[in-house]
Amino acid sequence: MKLAILDRDGLLNEQGEGFIASPADWRPLPGALEAVALLNQAGWHVVVATNQPGLGGGLFDAQALIAIHARMHRELAALGGRIDAVFYCPHAEGENCACRKPAPGLMQQIRERYGLEGGSIAVIGSCLEHLQAAAGLGAQLHLVCSGASAALDPKAPLPPPWPDGVRVHASLGDAARWLTA
Repeated sequence: MKLAILDRDGLLNEQGEGFIASPADWRPLPGALEAVALLNQAGWHVVVATNQPGLGGGLFDAQALIAIHARMHRELAALGGRIDAVFYCPHAEGENCACRKPAPGLMQQIRERYGLEGGSIAVIGSCLEHLQAAAGLGAQLHLVCSGASAALDPKAPLPPPWPDGVRVHASLGDAARWLTA
C-alpha cells in the first residue's frame, strides 16, 4: 500500500487570514484536488493530517469541521478523487498535547492505523511543522511551495531548520506527478 499524508490549509485549500470555520470559508487551491485524484488513480491512498486549534479555542465546533470536510470530500469526488481519512489535532496552541504538529503524535497515529513502515509513506505539506512531525517516520518528505511556504524558491536549497532530505515542488500537482512517475 502506498500512503500519502497531506496537510490541509495552504496545501489543499487557501490558507486564509483567520480560521476556516465554515464550509463557505473552505476554497481549494487551483489544481490541488486534481492532484489528489491523480494520486488516487495511481493507487495511492490519501489522508489528511491537520492542526485545528479553532476547535480547542471555541471558534467553531466539531459539526462545523465535519461540514467543512464534507465539502472537501464532495468537491474531490466530483473530480474522481478521494481522501480516505482526516486526522486532526483539536487542541489549541499551548495545550502541550502529543498530536499537535510539529509533535509526531498525529503522524504516528496514521502510521499505526495503516500498519505501514515509513518508506511507503509520502508526507506532503506546505509548512515546516507538517514535515517536522513526519521527520521521524522515515517517510518521503515533500514540501510544496504554497501556503506558508509560498515565498520559497522550489529550486533553491532549504535553509535550517527544515528536515534533511526534503524534496521541494512548486505545486501539489508537481508533487503528485513526481510520485506517480
